[in-house]
Amino acid sequence: MKTMAVVKGFLAKAVRPLVMLGGTMDGRLGRFWAFVRLSARVESLDASVVVQGMPELHGTGRIRFGRNLYLYRELYLETREAGSIDIGDDVVLSRGVHIVAYAGIEIGSGSMIGEYASLRDANHRFGPGLAPRDSGHDARPIRIGRNVWIGRGATILPGVTVGDGAVIGANAVVTRDVPAARVVGGVPARSLHQGAAA
Repeated sequence: MKTMAVVKGFLAKAVRPLVMLGGTMDGRLGRFWAFVRLSARVESLDASVVVQGMPELHGTGRIRFGRNLYLYRELYLETREAGSIDIGDDVVLSRGVHIVAYAGIEIGSGSMIGEYASLRDANHRFGPGLAPRDSGHDARPIRIGRNVWIGRGATILPGVTVGDGAVIGANAVVTRDVPAARVVGGVPARSLHQGAAA
């Protein structure tokens, strides 16, 4: 145990100049290191992707990243069973976004997902005598169109398709499909007014 503490102390001193350099370079070194770590965990990551912090990755690793993405800190990306996550070009995933796929989640090019939004394509089965943790899941794919804006804290539930150019209001819970260019909000989400044409 004492040896581990000595090694930890030595390593902390050894990397301190790099940490200081990263801070004086406006975090560029930190972003580069996060990019390197993410690229080591996924099949392909284009050099145009900006990674503010290493996402928390779980499951099978079936994740496709497009080009020119902006990935903020504290992302949680999980793929299970046959699930995959497909992120188009020019997408922004804001801080704390959670994406969990058992069937499949597609995010169209140019879309922006606000802080702490959640996209989950599966629900636990439930019923008398079933413990949720051991009950298995029912999954249906989620499809987010192009140039969609999903507000902070919104939740997109299994089987939902969001059309191109739609806007999902902050903290909305989306339980059914949203047509293209529609603005929705509330719990459950309902149409607020027609947006501009997509």
